[in-house]
Amino acid sequence: MGRPRTPAGRARETMRRLAEEYPEARCELDHTNAFELLVATILSAQCTDARVNQVTPALFARYPTPEDLASARPEDVEELIRSTGFYKNKTRSLLGMAAALTERFGGEVPGAMEDLVTIPGVGRKTANVVRSVALGLPGLPVDTHVLRLAKRLGLTTSSDPVKVEHELNAMIPPAERGPFSLRLILHGRRVCVARRPRCEACVLADFCPKVGV
Repeated sequence: MGRPRTPAGRARETMRRLAEEYPEARCELDHTNAFELLVATILSAQCTDARVNQVTPALFARYPTPEDLASARPEDVEELIRSTGFYKNKTRSLLGMAAALTERFGGEVPGAMEDLVTIPGVGRKTANVVRSVALGLPGLPVDTHVLRLAKRLGLTTSSDPVKVEHELNAMIPPAERGPFSLRLILHGRRVCVARRPRCEACVLADFCPKVGV
């Protein structure tokens, strides 16, 4: 095909090529249900997925349900999650989240964005992770990789994650939004890295406005 010349055209071609490049793309936070993914995503702030995955087995074993976590002693949770960093703030978010699920949502993780963002520790990015990965709903998480690549590819000029999410949503079909985000993240980690993008190895180089920059 010819070189796509519009943001929407570049978004569609990016979606197509990255689907071929990363057919195995998946969320790298270990979980078995929406509650566990919500916990893991809160813990992943300023922390690697690998480190979170080292912490969560013991946490989930001790507090397998929102009700269990809501009644936990803060110091016990802090000790379990200490190595993820910012453990006091994260403990407050986890206990607040568990209490909200227990008291307002019958112990279940809600699917509606407007409900999810009322839960302590849950912003749009976390809500979109849970929606797209665990609940099978449309959701396009915008993390630092997605934001950086969207700007490099000329899909947006904004630095506001919420605005970028809405702009990308207008260009990506609902069912593809979660996978598209996961693949951008993988590409950002493996090829389009922040300091020295590996443009010579990039499957998007022929139409990327920032190639070589």
